Amino acid sequence: MRVNTVSCHRPDPVLRFTLGITLAIAISYGLNWTLSYVMPVFLAKFFADRPTPGAGTVKELLCAMTATVVIALVVSKGVTQYPVILLLLIALVMLWAYYLFQSPSWNFFAVILMIAILLIPYVGLVDPALPVLLGEGLMVSGVGAVAIYWLMYRLFPEPEQGETSPRVTMNSGPRLTIAVNALFISFPVIAYFYYFQISGALLTMAFIGILSLQLTRAGSKKLSQFLLLTNVIGGLLAVLAYELLVTVPWFPFMLALLALFAAVVSRRLYSEPDKAPLYAAIFSAMLVVLGSVLASGDKQMGISFYARIGQIALAGLYLVLAAGVVDRSAQG
Repeated sequence: MRVNTVSCHRPDPVLRFTLGITLAIAISYGLNWTLSYVMPVFLAKFFADRPTPGAGTVKELLCAMTATVVIALVVSKGVTQYPVILLLLIALVMLWAYYLFQSPSWNFFAVILMIAILLIPYVGLVDPALPVLLGEGLMVSGVGAVAIYWLMYRLFPEPEQGETSPRVTMNSGPRLTIAVNALFISFPVIAYFYYFQISGALLTMAFIGILSLQLTRAGSKKLSQFLLLTNVIGGLLAVLAYELLVTVPWFPFMLALLALFAAVVSRRLYSEPDKAPLYAAIFSAMLVVLGSVLASGDKQMGISFYARIGQIALAGLYLVLAAGVVDRSAQG
């Protein structure tokens, strides 16, 4: 009996995803540079959104690095001394990120742009020297994610087809209208954090920025339901993983546990592509919440973790309510 050699040698995307995410977590949590915990998030988005690496991936990375440097330089020049101008600048760049994220060729650039414009000016309010440090950490995470993404496709190559368009399905409505709706949902809570300079706001704003980008996806028409599921399931997975890691505080166990989560999520992601935005957002939410605490090395990690979970839960509740308003206005 003949064996189908093509199917035997076809790479398993679940294996590629799992090994790549595990390697990214091992490097980022082990070396622990500034914003290291976002590297696995970037990598997960690559695997979820793009079929193969190519020149477009490098182009987005170079543009993202340039944008990060520009934002850090603008902040270091003293724009934080003018709150109204600062908030207007943040809103405009967020709108641009939402708009670009709807283009399959620019969604990685949009993710880094969103994180940069939310976090870099915020740390600039505390210390003018911090924006450059944060920008460097963000660029290292982006370069690391691209390098691991490229490596995984070299180890588990797809059949030769050249670089194709990302696999995600985007919204068919007017891009600017969709971007404005996403900004309407997320910006008020961002302005609140900036105005009151809430302690521990960096994690929450990173969570909101990454999650709110998914509102531009075609699978997110019911914005409030999407946000509710993402917040609840992502938060519960983070709490479950955290409690297990507190019980067994061993680095290899952490890698094995998160590899298991990655395998389960990736299997769902590839077997149900119509729900891929939901699964990707849930996994990103878990990685951002859990990773920021594990990478911090805080001696009071338990208190820090649940304080951050509570802050994110309140911000998530606001997003769900605001998205409900948008849903009702769209139906009306």
